[in-house]
Formats: sequence, C-alpha cells, structure tokens
Amino acid sequence: MARRALPRTLRARLIAGLLVLLAVTCTGVGLATTTALDRFLVTRLDQQLADAGGRYAASLEHPLGGRPDEGSDTRAQADGTFGARLAGGRVTRCGVVDADADDLRGGNADDTVTLTAGDRRTLAALSPDGRARTVRLSALGPYRMRAVPGEDGDVLVTGLPLEPVEQTVHRQAAVEAVVFCVALVAAGSAGAVWVRLSLRPLRRVADTAQRVSELPLASGRVALSERAPDADPRTEVGRVGAALNRMLGHVEDSLGQRHAVEERLRAFAADASHELRTPVATVRGHAELALRHPGPVPAGVSRALERIQSESLRMGAIVDDLLLLARLDAGRPLAREQVDLTLLAVDCAADARAAGPGRRWRLELPEEPVTVAGDEHRLRQVVGNLLANARAHTPEGTTVTLRLDPPAAADGTVVLTVTDDGPGLPPGLGDAVFDRFVRGDRARSRTSGSTGLGLAIVRAVVTAHGGGVAVESRPGRTVFRVVLPGGPPAPQPPRLTHWGEPKAAVEGHPHG
Repeated sequence: MARRALPRTLRARLIAGLLVLLAVTCTGVGLATTTALDRFLVTRLDQQLADAGGRYAASLEHPLGGRPDEGSDTRAQADGTFGARLAGGRVTRCGVVDADADDLRGGNADDTVTLTAGDRRTLAALSPDGRARTVRLSALGPYRMRAVPGEDGDVLVTGLPLEPVEQTVHRQAAVEAVVFCVALVAAGSAGAVWVRLSLRPLRRVADTAQRVSELPLASGRVALSERAPDADPRTEVGRVGAALNRMLGHVEDSLGQRHAVEERLRAFAADASHELRTPVATVRGHAELALRHPGPVPAGVSRALERIQSESLRMGAIVDDLLLLARLDAGRPLAREQVDLTLLAVDCAADARAAGPGRRWRLELPEEPVTVAGDEHRLRQVVGNLLANARAHTPEGTTVTLRLDPPAAADGTVVLTVTDDGPGLPPGLGDAVFDRFVRGDRARSRTSGSTGLGLAIVRAVVTAHGGGVAVESRPGRTVFRVVLPGGPPAPQPPRLTHWGEPKAAVEGHPHG
C-alpha cells in the first residue's frame, strides 16, 4: 500500500520531496520559535514573581491599617495575582487580585477562592525555596507559583496566571501555521514550474525514445533518423541523450546490415528459383520422354526414370514455393478482388476429400455468403495447404473439420479454422511450425513427402492480406486458425452448400 501511495513520475516525486522537506523545515522552525517564545514568556513571568515577592500573600494575614475589613495590599499587583498564606501546612487565607474591584474577591479563607482538598494539598506541598513552579489548581487553572518563608514562620505563596502566556504562544503557533501553509502552497506551485522546466531536456529524451520504440523494426528497411536533441556531456541528461544517440546509431547500422543481408537472400532465392525452373522442367520432360520410348527398357532403368520424374516433380514444387515466398517477402502486391470464401471452402474440401478418402471430412459454413477482399488464387492455396497438411500428417480415420465463421460484428473480421483429432504437434513446436522447412513428422505419421514450405506459404499469404494465423495443438486436437479482414458481401448466384448435399447428410456422411 505504501508503494502505491508514492508518486509514479519523477516530476511528481521531486515536487513531493520538495514539499515534504519544506514541511519538515517549517515544522522544525515552528516548534523552535514556539518553544523559545514560551520559555521567554515564562522566564519573564518568573521575574515578575521574584519582583513581587510575598507582599500580597503577607497582606492577606495583615490587612492595611491592621484591620481585617480594610482589605489587602493589591498595589502594584497584576490582575489575577494569586496569594496564599500557609501555617502549619494548612492554607489559612488565599485570594486573587481583581483589577476591577481593586480588592479581594472575598474577605476570608473560605469565600475568597474556593479551593478543593486537592488544591490545598498541592499548595501545602510547595517547598518554600523561592523557585517558581507551574501549578494547576482546579479553581484557577495553570499558575506559575513561588513559595517563600514568612516573618512569623508561615509560608507565603504568590502566583501569576499562565493563561496569557499560553494564549500568546497559541496565537503565534496559529499565525505560523497559516504562514507556513501559504508558503507550502507557493513553494509547491513555484517548485512545480521549476521542476517542469528543469526536466524538459529529460522529457525530450524520453519523447525520442518513445518515437523510436514505435518504429517497426522487425523487417524491411528502417531509417532511424530520430536523435535526442540534448547531448551535452556536462549534464546528466546530456550524458543520457548522448548514450541514447550512440545506441541508436549502432542499431541503425545493425538494421542496415540486416536489411542488406535479407535483400541478398531474397534476391538469391528468387533468382535461384527462377533459374531452376527451366532445368527442372527439362529433366522432368526428358524423364517422361524416356518412359514413353517404344522399345524395350530394362526394369532398373525404368525404375530409375520413374524416380527421376517423381523427384523432379517434387523439386519443381519446392522451386515454385520458394519463388512465391521470395516474391511475398519482397512485398509484391497481391490481387484485390471480392473473394467468396464459402465457395472457395466448398471447392477445397471437395479436393481434399478426393485426395484423402480414408479420413472423415466435415464442412461447417454459415447461412450467408462470406466475402473478403484479396487474391482468390492465393487464398485458395492457403485453405488447400492447411487441408493438405492435415491429410499428410494424420492417420486414416481422422476427422478433419473445415469451419468458416460469419464476419464479427465488431470489426468485420473473418475466421477460418481447420481442426483435426490427430496426434497433435510435437511439444514445444508451436508457432515454429510456420517457419520454412519445419516439419512435425516426429509426432505425426507421414505417408507422402512434404517440402516443409506449405505452412510458411500460409503465413506469408495471410500476412500479405493483413491477417494472421495461429495454431493450438494438444494430443487429440489441433486447430489452425486464420483471421482475415472482412469485406462487403458481393452478390452471388444461387448455389448448393456442403458439396451439393443437405447439411445433415454431409455431417453424417462417413467421409464428410
């Protein structure tokens, strides 16, 4: 909870620290001045007690003129002065100077000041050593009192009220509190402006780092033209800015070298694929021509020619796939037309059923046509590769489901999934299955060759369409999910769904 209460930004922390230090300083100054004033006023009060002596207390026992009804000597006594005479440890008389009456509040020990038994014990406990002490009487409140011995063996107690001293100290404390609050508000406002100006270079460095972090650095040519404007090595922020600029320079050089290598690799793959297409086609043509020779051909030679033809076909497929990936990596634009994914899914599922009759194929389509803007040929290749991957890497009897969901209401995206209940991908393979020349043969049985480029083409084509592809796999369930940006529906002629069969019949068909 304490960490949550702390300000998060550096500017807020600096301002908060400044205000805390200023508040602590003001508190210390206030306590010091208040304590000093209190001690000064109490010392002055003790000096007045010493100057007054015990005259007022002695006059309580010996009134003016020697007659009890003439009153006590209140001359030169401050208003509220307390006097008491003690004999034998008992209070015989006491009184308080009243400036308005210029006399005692009463005439004897019983009615001048009403003292409780505790007050009398407190007064009796005072030592007649002439030292001033603070005494609190329930009838009068706090007093500064001084006890001295009298002429006839009694004890004379004189006191002055502490209430004026306390009022003065409290008034000063209140004034200081108001002044310090105003000072804190003014210092906080001025400090916020000063800290904001002082941190402006650091904010510029942070803005530069923010802009750099938003640049797409994953692929392609990247120009890091951003640089921190403050690079003065004499300041802390300048050193940070200079270090950031050096790092950005190194990153720009590294990205430039990486882009150059990628361009050379793309050019090599495209050129090699393009150049290999002709000799591969020539080899395949000669193999086919030799197999058609009318004369007798030895069985070994015929078998070798068949293998040459088969491998040349496979090599031709690899060359075509590499050339397609090279063109997609180079950013070659695809066709942009309205593609009916429902018809495309029906065609691809029919082809998959014909190629793999030993598996159960299921097709789930929405009631309304689903269209996207894209390249129909490449999207057909995506769906075909996903179904071919399921056919090639699952045993017979596996159920493969091709599902097309209607466009999402929020953003119009279209989701196409291919699900099978085969053994699943090897543990830890995950999205690496979309890399080039990666196969999951260790976990899935394979009855036909695989180039390892089919899923790489799926990802490249889907990415070129502005979508994404992902895979979730566990034993007994593997799902490839393709997400494409939706497009406005295009009018389509009436058609049959689910390969020309009713939906219920298709789902119950042994081969879907």
